[in-house]
Amino acid sequence: MSLSIIGIFAALICILTMIISIPIPATEGFINIGDAGVMICGLLFGPLIGAFSGGIGSALADLFLGYTIYAPGTLIIKGLEGFFVGLIANPKRFYNKLNYRDILAVLVGGFTMVFGYFFYEIIIYGIPAALFEFILNAIFQFGLGAGIALVFIGAARKGIIDNLPQVFDKIFDVGAPKVD
Repeated sequence: MSLSIIGIFAALICILTMIISIPIPATEGFINIGDAGVMICGLLFGPLIGAFSGGIGSALADLFLGYTIYAPGTLIIKGLEGFFVGLIANPKRFYNKLNYRDILAVLVGGFTMVFGYFFYEIIIYGIPAALFEFILNAIFQFGLGAGIALVFIGAARKGIIDNLPQVFDKIFDVGAPKVD
């Protein structure tokens, strides 16, 4: 079950990343709305599915769009973003409504993405180019992604989880001992 959810959300995140991609010539990177999908995945399914879906889906988009130099960093950075969002939000326990944990989770996940790419781009392009994209990542990619994710989760999470209990029971009980 979890592997299926990872595959579905990795594909969704890949599409969200590719559908709006604004090139940044200074760093040969791009701004996108894929972070909304990474954050939604972590807010819905927790840290492991958020990490694998976010990292794989985003890295595939880099490869498909020709930004291959970013794919290894993206796999790690977006994976960490999804992991931290899911870990802090803890949707297994706190899913009834939008709460402070969701906001904190999105902030930590977003800052992980912004600073992760900043350090990655310093290594590849140097400080001036990395600083330019840092500002764009912080304002547009993080801001837009966080806004979309929080609005979506505030409107839909409880309904999705309540209407698909068999899916979420299996996802959240992975690794739990079985009682006969």
